[in-house]
Amino acid sequence: MTTAAARPAPGAPESTTPPEPVVATDPASIRALAHPLRLRILALLDDEGEVTATRCAGVTGESVASCSFHLRMLAKYGYVEAAERRGKERPWRTVGRGRQTRFDPDVPESLPAASAVADLVLGQEAARVRAWLAGAAAEDPRWLLASTLSSSSFYATREELDALAREVEALTDRFAGRWEDPALRPEGARPARLFAVVNADPPPDPR
Repeated sequence: MTTAAARPAPGAPESTTPPEPVVATDPASIRALAHPLRLRILALLDDEGEVTATRCAGVTGESVASCSFHLRMLAKYGYVEAAERRGKERPWRTVGRGRQTRFDPDVPESLPAASAVADLVLGQEAARVRAWLAGAAAEDPRWLLASTLSSSSFYATREELDALAREVEALTDRFAGRWEDPALRPEGARPARLFAVVNADPPPDPR
């Protein structure tokens, strides 16, 4: 089980080598993400590059103290880091290019931790899609026709399913750099989202 969020931060430092995602496999690091406000903070950082606790509070509706605490916890486990100060402001930025939590078969405790994070991500993504559907009437019909919500069933071996999962993870690689550098965005480009799940059905009950 892998839960990935690979959207780069627009304020990430320039580098000749694209930054790798932060990969968490130990239960403590995974559990650090199992909090809805922390996931919202990371999404905000992904969108804006750098944010202060005050900005975080303004967007999420939480207190500055609460946002500051959760930013420090995310920093403790290596997901965010302090950015360059701006006067009295203390901004934060994400580390790496997105995040992945991975279940480690050799560490059984990592499974419930990864499942908890996946459940939170699923809930937030479902809410985002519902909000998109609710606002569809005000959308340009051409953008609606360019979007999709699909489901598919098929038979595959474990190796084939693993290959498909990796292919899905790489689907947006063709747009690399556009989030960070506006100059790379074609005219008319808008922020877009991809959320996908690749999984095998549970084995049949032997009873």
